[in-house]
Amino acid sequence: MTTIKQGFKHNIGLQVVIAMVIGAGVGVLMGEGASIFAPLGSIFIHLITMLVVPLVAVSIISGAANLGASPDAGKVGFGTIAFFMVTSAVAVFLAIFFGELFKPGIGVDTSGVSGMFANTYADKGEVAGIFDTILAMIPTNIFESLNSSNILQIIVFCMFFGIAITKVGAERSKPFLAGISTIIDAFVWMINKVMIIAPIGVFGLMADAVGTFGFDVLGIIVKLVLVFLLVIIIFGFIVYPLMVKFLSDVPVMEFISKMKKPQAVALSTASSMATLPVTMEVCEEELNVKNSVASFVLPLGATINMSGNAIYYGLVAVFFAQMFGIELTLGAYVAIIFTSTIGAIGQAGVPGPSFLVVAVLLAAGIPIEGLPLLFALDRIFDMIRTALNITGDAACAVIMNKLVKN
Repeated sequence: MTTIKQGFKHNIGLQVVIAMVIGAGVGVLMGEGASIFAPLGSIFIHLITMLVVPLVAVSIISGAANLGASPDAGKVGFGTIAFFMVTSAVAVFLAIFFGELFKPGIGVDTSGVSGMFANTYADKGEVAGIFDTILAMIPTNIFESLNSSNILQIIVFCMFFGIAITKVGAERSKPFLAGISTIIDAFVWMINKVMIIAPIGVFGLMADAVGTFGFDVLGIIVKLVLVFLLVIIIFGFIVYPLMVKFLSDVPVMEFISKMKKPQAVALSTASSMATLPVTMEVCEEELNVKNSVASFVLPLGATINMSGNAIYYGLVAVFFAQMFGIELTLGAYVAIIFTSTIGAIGQAGVPGPSFLVVAVLLAAGIPIEGLPLLFALDRIFDMIRTALNITGDAACAVIMNKLVKN
């Protein structure tokens, strides 16, 4: 019994899952009154978000410096970008396939919620061109980027700076890199302390989310939710594990087991960035990913790897096309895949309604009036797709780790 108590005391992942269940139950029972617990979640989110920007900065500098001193920098950089782009494209393709197979939008009765339909999101559907996206990644003032938490600009500067550190000579850069390593260790200590209150914060987040939004809309789009969950499960428990099995040195079952903790945090926070400290800790401490690889791949993945979002975008496009009786052409499918994949680059890994889905719908010529129908449950969708996103980040890290060893 003592052993069980000790195990539970140190098993943050299990505590978080239990807190989620209790929070959801309280939300159902109290309804909107459960919002009184929202400050508990806000405190947890603020504490962990407090660590994200400085942790990303020092981690990228350390990772880029360590990689820059080896011949593996190019392989890891190209491999990481290729992994995220390919998996996102495959994700949206699977979403479209299962959307057409199960047809969640056919026969949807929206008469009871017709008042939710509004065409007020068209101006949010613009996706920047490739060159505009690249230009937006380059900071003109790094301090302004830090102040505004522009993660992509911070990553670009810190990668460049980290590589530059290795070019000044080993003797001169050694004290600086040792200091960076010490700072990272200090952040790990801070993360561990913040995670102690994670179950309390998760309880507050879940109680507030379920109590505020409820599940009334769920009955209308239940088929969409079920197909979404099916594709997420296939990608998270078949596609990524197969990639880990054949492309990494980590046993599949060990990978799945170790990912429970960051997945629980991702489900509760609905933020890849907020989950980043936990994902880094698990990858380095439990999956034995080199610090240079983890500190490069994971912050980048938390910013641009959105396979879960790609599934959502593709499935929602098919859902609304079916609901409005629109026959999608090959060109429309290509537009959905391209916009979902490219549009994810530069999208911040933070929770909130995903207006990129507007761009996907507009690109395929699908009406966007029904979007408010989904925004009521966006938090639920966001929690689930974020858990898949960070799983992809970790899968990429263990695969790149093997690439560095070879």
